[in-house]
Amino acid sequence: MDRRSFLTKTALGGTAAAASTLAAPAYAQGKRTLTMVTSWGRGLAGVFDAAQKCADNINAITDGSLTVEIKAAGELVGAFEVFDAVTSGQADMYHAADYYFVNQHPGFAFFTGVPFGMTATELNNWYYHGNGQAMHDKLGEIFGLKSFLGGNTGTQAGGWFLNEIKGPEDFNGLAFRMPGLGGKALGHMGASVQNIPGAEVYTSLANGSIQGTEWIGPWADEKAGFQEITKFYYTAGFHEPAAGLSLATNLEVFESLTPAQQSAIEVSAGQANVWNLSQFLMNNGAALERLRAGGVNVLEFPDSVWDAMGAASQKVYDEFMGDELFKEIYDDYVTSMKASSGWLTNSVGAYRAQRDRVLG
Repeated sequence: MDRRSFLTKTALGGTAAAASTLAAPAYAQGKRTLTMVTSWGRGLAGVFDAAQKCADNINAITDGSLTVEIKAAGELVGAFEVFDAVTSGQADMYHAADYYFVNQHPGFAFFTGVPFGMTATELNNWYYHGNGQAMHDKLGEIFGLKSFLGGNTGTQAGGWFLNEIKGPEDFNGLAFRMPGLGGKALGHMGASVQNIPGAEVYTSLANGSIQGTEWIGPWADEKAGFQEITKFYYTAGFHEPAAGLSLATNLEVFESLTPAQQSAIEVSAGQANVWNLSQFLMNNGAALERLRAGGVNVLEFPDSVWDAMGAASQKVYDEFMGDELFKEIYDDYVTSMKASSGWLTNSVGAYRAQRDRVLG
């Protein structure tokens, strides 16, 4: 499906989709500078690191024939404006969580995280050895993008709340920060869902604009300082069992590069994907213990809340099944998830249960 055809068949396209793709700029022979805009505040733990890792990798692998210049959120465009900037040709590439752009197409959510969806291992299986990359390409072509996974936070926490969550009714009227399809599910539970850039979440929670927030996990959350505001922390969330981050290049710019430079971007993103996941997982355990020691109540949602989240999530999926591309991605995603999960449950899952029992 080409971009023009897509826009005439759906009302989901936003300002970026409506904009005409600008011709790729002419470059002098030799060295080129690519501008990367990000959804992350400069230095934001883990996520900005992933963007920096992608840029550093590209610079090193191409031996300077490409130089990626990073613009943090707000330095060139806002955190949620990076999609528009790249599709219009204002910038060459972005690093972001693609579920920020579900208003462009809800299928973008699958390349970050969806309710009751894939873990990081399952996402990588689908992306690299299933049809995930091909689906990302098919969706990206509509908007003039060439995308790769370029980071992963691992399983995200359920979030921080000003008050304990004892049942589904506690979400009714709750002002809560959560992007993507997970946020839409909480909306079905009565929450007033806010989509706030990461650099602004602390202030919004501190001033009472929101009564709760998810961010990432113990390490990044501790760095953000949410424990200074509230002590109720839920460590397992339904919304992002893995959170893939994307490195997306304007398609015309990407196609103007040499094959070696194109490969450098792909390899750089892939290495950053693995490196970033390990970064989060390596730091989360110690950070969680520090939060506990500092008086944070580490909690799990009761089963009644999980059940309500599951029912609300299904409503969200049902809303979008009329979109052929969404349904195609969803069906392939679920098929791959089930195929991976069967072995992982019987191997890694069984092993870890026995390891914890034996070692205590």
